[in-house]
Amino acid sequence: MRRPFTIAALLLLAACSSHADPKAGNASQAAVSKSALLPLVIRSAKGNHRFDVEVALSPEDQAQGLMFRKSLEADTGMLFPMEPPRTASFWMKDTLIPLDMLFIHTDGTIAFIKAQAEPYSREPVSAGVPVAAVLELRGGRAAELGIKEGDRVHWGHCAAPDAPVHETDARLNFCPAS
Repeated sequence: MRRPFTIAALLLLAACSSHADPKAGNASQAAVSKSALLPLVIRSAKGNHRFDVEVALSPEDQAQGLMFRKSLEADTGMLFPMEPPRTASFWMKDTLIPLDMLFIHTDGTIAFIKAQAEPYSREPVSAGVPVAAVLELRGGRAAELGIKEGDRVHWGHCAAPDAPVHETDARLNFCPAS
């Protein structure tokens, strides 16, 4: 009888500890999202570039995005899947750091890159076409790696076949035809 109680207590503790104050900074956000990191690869003329990204699936996660973060590691970011694909518009309100926003077509190619989006800006950024996802990276990272519009993006099991498969949500595996 003790085992079910122990498991229930651990689950309750995990559920209670997963809520982070967005103003608490990077440490609490990192603790929440470490288990949700997803491999993502961008194929460019300069080679393949691997990132481990957080995924903003829920409307609440998408509204929060990378707000209040004080830094972003070079090979991390946040992915915003769009299901169904749609014309997405983003702004930088309450975002403390510059970001590169990569808008990704349904065929996996990058439709538009907004480089170095200005912190706190309320000016909307959009590709002006329906997209399958938007990827946010540390500001200037796309230029550092030579990533350009037309480069191809894939994520989940398609980006790293040896990575754990996220079978519970099809949006977490994006395998456009090469």
